Amino acid sequence: MELTRRDAVAALAAIAGGGATVAVSERVGENGDPREPELPDDERVQGALVAVAEVVYPGELSGVETFVTAFVGSRLSTEPHASGLRAAVATLDDLAERWHGDRVAELPPETRERLLGEVGADTAESDPDGTDAERVRYYVVNELLLALYTSPTGGELVGIENPQGHPGGVESYQRGPR
Repeated sequence: MELTRRDAVAALAAIAGGGATVAVSERVGENGDPREPELPDDERVQGALVAVAEVVYPGELSGVETFVTAFVGSRLSTEPHASGLRAAVATLDDLAERWHGDRVAELPPETRERLLGEVGADTAESDPDGTDAERVRYYVVNELLLALYTSPTGGELVGIENPQGHPGGVESYQRGPR
């Protein structure tokens, strides 16, 4: 199955109007003083989310980079969500660099998957104001899953013919699932 820009636009339309809060993790510098994480630019955020999507999304999907880039590009223009997304990626990249020597987008897929487990994002509750694991779960993992499963292709993948927010009309209810 191929994800397209059209799927990204459809997913964005389905979630339009949703809000989010922002939490920026406090980091400690070498001298023990708190420091603000350097928030990544759009390209770095998109690269990190594409890299995570490659290990979170089912393997039979193609077009992941185009889909994620289109979806995330739009989400990065929506404050305050964009700030939270940038902070979560900064946290994930910081941990990836400390534990594995490189940013998440530069790591091999098996290391990216292991990193998500080490961070705790695979089992953490989703909380935009929570711990690092909870924020990575909310802004990175759940953001990607939201994009996928609110798109027509992603909905079809899991047997949801008409994801919420997508018109199907009377015809779709009369013919049943494909």
